Amino acid sequence: MLLGEILNRLTDDGRATEIILDMGDLPMLVAMRARAEAAGVDLATFARAALQRYAAEASDEEWITLMGLMGRTNDPGRVCFKRAFDNALRA
Repeated sequence: MLLGEILNRLTDDGRATEIILDMGDLPMLVAMRARAEAAGVDLATFARAALQRYAAEASDEEWITLMGLMGRTNDPGRVCFKRAFDNALRA
């Protein structure tokens, strides 16, 4: 799935949940929901913000790592999404 396709699917909590579960990461879903609730936003809004924040704030080293990972997969959008979410949960 391309990153743009993922972003276009982040329109509501159901779709955001589906995307995260498609990554096979139930603990991430639980943590993302908790962070979204603590921030007073829905999961889709939190997920979109996490992607935007990652794109705006990732270090040069992170971008190099991301590009390497994306070059070795058939699903670069999913790799980027997971990195962005992992980053949001560490923040």
